[in-house]
Amino acid sequence: MIHKTAIIDSKALIGNNVKIGPYSIVGPDVEIGDDTIIHTQVNITGNTKIGKKNEIFPFCSIGTPPQDLKYKGEKNSLIIGDNNKFREYVNINPGTEQGGSITKIGNKNLFMVYCHVAHDCIIDDNIVLANNVQVGGHVSINKHAIVGGSCAIHQFSRIGEFAMIGGMTGVLSDVIPYGLSLGNRNYLIGLNLIGLRRSGISNQDIKKIQSAYDIIFCDDTFRKNIENLGYELKENKYVDNIVKFINSDKKRPISVPMNNK
Repeated sequence: MIHKTAIIDSKALIGNNVKIGPYSIVGPDVEIGDDTIIHTQVNITGNTKIGKKNEIFPFCSIGTPPQDLKYKGEKNSLIIGDNNKFREYVNINPGTEQGGSITKIGNKNLFMVYCHVAHDCIIDDNIVLANNVQVGGHVSINKHAIVGGSCAIHQFSRIGEFAMIGGMTGVLSDVIPYGLSLGNRNYLIGLNLIGLRRSGISNQDIKKIQSAYDIIFCDDTFRKNIENLGYELKENKYVDNIVKFINSDKKRPISVPMNNK
């Protein structure tokens, strides 16, 4: 059902069983998948593709131009997967040339009220961004991460899978997979053990993650300490995720425990 006051461009591609509420606006280059619900006064514009069974609440702004002074109207896009929820006043921007011209949102994510996702971000699956989380440009957030309310994430930062960021944290450093991070300038305080257990990861694997964490972050030479991991730990897929994360990208520093700073 499309409300009679909604403004839908004739070139927009609207799937089956899509509901669009009063006074919402859908632009010409927008594609909306089946069974998606768009509530009242939502603005969807730009080269934006939205998958199936998403729900977009009032006053969201999806696909508006990047908030980047370098952007001069170049072609760009925003791709959103399936089964996401965007609560009131969420704002998501497409990409820029400097970041590949694309912003990607995966599946089954929850964006709470007033969240902002800037240009060129990659948001994986099953992620929760609590109220008022502000995500800078070129940020990647991996699957099952949880970001607490009113966090601000610096551009080019990376959040590893199953990581948890405490509320009101200023994220300036990359957070390893399974890490628990907080603070005005974020630091590690351990592992997200609750999240790991909830996900069904075995106690044996969790113990190996803990052992690897203790070895890697025993002092401020954490990159060198990776060499001290035994064969059994290195062969564990979860430990390997941490090692690969640390070694793969150095645009931002890695978040470490406070006593290592």
